[in-house]
Amino acid sequence: MDVREMRNDALGKRVVKALESRNMEAYYVKTKEDAVCQALKLISKGSTINMGGSKSVRETGLTDALSSAEYTFYDRDKAKSPEEKQEIALKAFTCDYYLGSVNAMSEDGVLINIDGNANRIAAYAFGPKNVLLIVGMNKVVKTEQDAMSRARNEAAPVNAQRFGIDTPCVKNGSCFDCKKEQCICCQILVTRFSRIAKRIKVILVGENLGF
Repeated sequence: MDVREMRNDALGKRVVKALESRNMEAYYVKTKEDAVCQALKLISKGSTINMGGSKSVRETGLTDALSSAEYTFYDRDKAKSPEEKQEIALKAFTCDYYLGSVNAMSEDGVLINIDGNANRIAAYAFGPKNVLLIVGMNKVVKTEQDAMSRARNEAAPVNAQRFGIDTPCVKNGSCFDCKKEQCICCQILVTRFSRIAKRIKVILVGENLGF
């Protein structure tokens, strides 16, 4: 075990306890492959599944594992038109599992998420029976304030660049609190507690995932 793995193991176990104290279900695993195995233990066969554009989830390979006849996976990336994509997005509110990640997380278990369209954070906050988040340890920072800074100044600009939109953060690399039409941080969700016990399930992964 190298020193970075040792650090992630020690911190990951502590963050799991912090998340559990916030009425969430949490696990720490070492690798992407372990994350897929843990997710498949949680998602029962026959479940209806939805997700946004999470890079972290896709990097693990979980979407490939769920694309079988054993699950009903509504994949917006396979939509043939904007109208179909919208229909798939709306199915999120009645699905068994909504998959995603976070833009940042504090060591004491507060989740920070930023959205342009807000379909993702809307589903995190209300609707799906279960929200399953796969989070690389690169997204865990010390405090809630640090998490907000990471979400706005690191995750948001990278995602804006990924989508090829025209905002100041794309050109300059950090948040300028803009009011551009294509602003990627229109809505900010701070999740500090899950009123429904274990509705939010977090799999922490001892690797870098997403942005």
